[in-house]
Amino acid sequence: MSRYVVSLGGNALGNNAAEQKELLKNVAVPIVELIKDGHEVVIVHGNGPQVGMINLAFTESSSTPDMPFPECGAMSQGYIGFHLQNAVLNELRHQGVRKMIGALVTQVLVDENDPLFQNPSKPIGAFYSKEQMESLVKEKHYVMREDSGRGYRRVVPSPLPIDVIEKDMIQSLLKDNHVVICSGGGGIPVIEKEGVITGVPAVIDKDYASAKIGELINADYLVILTAVEHVYVNFNKPNQKALEKVTVNDLQPYLNSDEFAQGSMYPKVNACLKFLGVSQKTAIISSLDKAVDAFKQKTGTIITN
Repeated sequence: MSRYVVSLGGNALGNNAAEQKELLKNVAVPIVELIKDGHEVVIVHGNGPQVGMINLAFTESSSTPDMPFPECGAMSQGYIGFHLQNAVLNELRHQGVRKMIGALVTQVLVDENDPLFQNPSKPIGAFYSKEQMESLVKEKHYVMREDSGRGYRRVVPSPLPIDVIEKDMIQSLLKDNHVVICSGGGGIPVIEKEGVITGVPAVIDKDYASAKIGELINADYLVILTAVEHVYVNFNKPNQKALEKVTVNDLQPYLNSDEFAQGSMYPKVNACLKFLGVSQKTAIISSLDKAVDAFKQKTGTIITN
């Protein structure tokens, strides 16, 4: 039996609640296969599009009060967690597996002096044209950046995770043979001052949060499921090359040379290296539709020390 942390991208969860519920029925299948094989599973999901839409719904409405960003993150944890635990639970029952799954509202500690607070970089919400972007900058004073050739998105600070407040609860749930959904959207970022924990307006990258959870619970595998089957060098170019079995030393030069896009593959690869930096374990990056084979290390980019 091994312990897996599985990281699901927020962009793979659909554009609305109904679409998300349907997509998660398919996502649940490979996860339940992993559970059926006797492994412990912790699931972390993204929320980049969803938390942005929640925040936008409050800021654009004249009839509702403004909602602080940490609370928007908590809302996204709640409804995505519900859809995910519902889909996995139904698949567990369909497969005849007697196991419970629960979503835990999770606070993730960050450093209030993290320099990343001064450099907003985490894309959230919808994609906009250049004209729409310029209007939002003028009217809302948003920080907007072009996102991997797909349009412009709002960006917010993305500090690095230091600790997970509820880590002991995660361990307890695993000990009691439950499947755990936690740190949704990277967790609700909080700081601690004089013993008081307070939410801050930011979004923690869910892959860095997954790596931190993997470290804290001593996971054997970190599996990041995204839109592509492998990590590629020269992505979308004629000389594109898939990376299959690689080491930390193989990948480090690519990180140093900006081979991977900051808003896309860079944090995934860097998160894997952070996870492997504190353990002699295995990290895998692959696509959702290849998840079963990725769990069995038959495909994907498999990273070891």
